[in-house]
Amino acid sequence: MHYQTLFTSGQDGYHTYRIPALVTAPAGPVLAFCEARRHNGRDDDKIDILLRRSFDGAHTWAERQLVVPSGGRTCGNPCPIVDTQTGLIWLLFCKDNQQIFVTKSADQGQTWAEPVEITHQAKDPSWSYVGTGPGHGIRLCCGRLLAPCWSDQSPGPVTWAPEQPNWGKIQSSYALYSDDQGQTWHHSPNISPDASDECSAFECSDGTVYMDMRSRKERKCRARALSMDRGQTWSPVEYDPRLPEPSCQGSTLRIDETLYVAHPSDPEARRQLALYQSRDQCQTFSAPTILYPGSAAYSDLAATKTHLLCFFEADECARMVLGLIKL
Repeated sequence: MHYQTLFTSGQDGYHTYRIPALVTAPAGPVLAFCEARRHNGRDDDKIDILLRRSFDGAHTWAERQLVVPSGGRTCGNPCPIVDTQTGLIWLLFCKDNQQIFVTKSADQGQTWAEPVEITHQAKDPSWSYVGTGPGHGIRLCCGRLLAPCWSDQSPGPVTWAPEQPNWGKIQSSYALYSDDQGQTWHHSPNISPDASDECSAFECSDGTVYMDMRSRKERKCRARALSMDRGQTWSPVEYDPRLPEPSCQGSTLRIDETLYVAHPSDPEARRQLALYQSRDQCQTFSAPTILYPGSAAYSDLAATKTHLLCFFEADECARMVLGLIKL
């Protein structure tokens, strides 16, 4: 395992870097996105979305790019999706966790189109807050683009005040998808009310879509749900005691017939970032491989031809680290 620090909190005018998202572009570059929190590091900070790209298989990295400037707002929850058919890279994100936008790149992430708001397509009016991803979305074999998302239905007026939080009390997972190469978007119903939130998805070889989710209500293990209709409807949330967690975002990736799941594995703290493998569509999992034994939280997985990549928050969010594992 080889580690590289891509972003260090406190540097380049930002208080904290958080919320990793990672994809490999069709022509080979690796794209690492994150939130750049300017003043205090909180979820309601003024937040830009930054990007670094690698052109040699994630061994060296170009300087950072500003993809989404905050404009004085909270722009976060980056969720990139690679469309291998068109070559486009889509990026979904939120403003103040209330509006959803999408932008795209036709040149491997070098430049990005003006963001388009899709809130009315992507969010139920009864939801006070939403989050895309965070982490990458997927393209299904049928061509559908699918983004894992979460909703919030906490009671009370919508307000973005950390001293009087009124969100996080009732949250759920759902899917956002497009069947026309990103031109229009639709959302599924919430999977199970208040059973899970931040999530990651992959498509099994039989077409089943598997949603791996952060659990709620002190379950201390990962949640999961299945879709047999490409993400439009979902089975009820179940919990998997084989995958212990402290309630934290996690990440997934499919490479050929092997499915990978990564998340902090200590049920009492965000530490011991672990990687699990399954070769039977998540009926069984391997023993965990500890990618990082210390403080580690959010992550995202991608791959090059030679390495599995894990981009994650380390050392109580003091830095954003990329780990390379030889395949």
